[in-house]
Amino acid sequence: MNKPDIAIDVAGVWKVFGERAGEAMQALRGSTISKAEVLQRYGCVVGVADASFQVARGEIFCIMGLSGSGKSTLVRHINRLLEPTAGRILVGDVDVTAMDERTLREFRNRQVAMVFQSFGLMPHRTVRDNVAMPLEMRGVGKRKRWEEADRVIAMVELTGWEDKYAHELSGGMQQRVGLARAIAADPTILLMDEPFSALDPLIRRQLQDQFMALSALMKKTTIFITHDLDEAIRIGHRIAIMKDGRIVQIGRPEDIVLSPADDYVAEFVAGISRLKLVSAASVMRALPVDASERAGLVANAPRVTTEHNLDSLIDLSVQHEGPLLVMGADGAPAGCVERVDLLKAVQGERRREERALA
Repeated sequence: MNKPDIAIDVAGVWKVFGERAGEAMQALRGSTISKAEVLQRYGCVVGVADASFQVARGEIFCIMGLSGSGKSTLVRHINRLLEPTAGRILVGDVDVTAMDERTLREFRNRQVAMVFQSFGLMPHRTVRDNVAMPLEMRGVGKRKRWEEADRVIAMVELTGWEDKYAHELSGGMQQRVGLARAIAADPTILLMDEPFSALDPLIRRQLQDQFMALSALMKKTTIFITHDLDEAIRIGHRIAIMKDGRIVQIGRPEDIVLSPADDYVAEFVAGISRLKLVSAASVMRALPVDASERAGLVANAPRVTTEHNLDSLIDLSVQHEGPLLVMGADGAPAGCVERVDLLKAVQGERRREERALA
């Protein structure tokens, strides 16, 4: 049985494209044969290689990598747009790979929604009808589905555009319609395959902000595909980095930047500043052992949370003498941050930048 807090459990998923995929899989499981060797010997392409991960309920799990790394191929296995060559995928306690065609159609219609890079709007339908389309497919009456469509359209700030057609909308507005259509279906799982990558930087950031606000409100479990590390860090609770079909590292954004698993990941994070990423939880020290010193700190020190970033901690330290008191999620003192801790963190950032430029 799947754990109650795990929404998606992907275990040992492989995808090998080609007529000799079975032979290629035997070779892959029996040796350390490379992706290039599989292509040369069997004429097969390894799209995903032994991918395993879990996504918690309500989590935004980002999968990123360069073009051809396998990230989009992997996400299409969650709703079985692609059939895995091997492996298992659980959504809740249900094995997606074991579903028959009828159960799979119902699963796609009610439990999972996908937002693509291409907006995929029906040009002959209005905004309202595009958004209401998943409900129409379920047989929901016109009045009820239009009411729901209008509600969701308001959530993505497109009120007044309900009767417009796709060609009358900007790219950013079209993608909002695509997002609204996914939300209207009220799925358990959202799959988002580079939904903002075709947009201008300013519009892209605005839609990121809107998506994060909606995600915090709806708490939908989301797998978000991107090739942009800045986007992954900004949006994701955790990040998986792929290379040649394999997941090479999974961790919180802070973990990925501070402790890259290998040179490939290190190259990805080389240009990311720690100032807005490193949290108080990473630089704080233990509270003083001396009872009077500890009481004075609790009584007088400015309070911050474990989530305060290095940039904001420096600002507070400039304004106030002495250490900062770090409060835990339970509201109790968890540690403190002194100026020397901040200086060491900044020094580490400077040295990292110097190594990147060397």
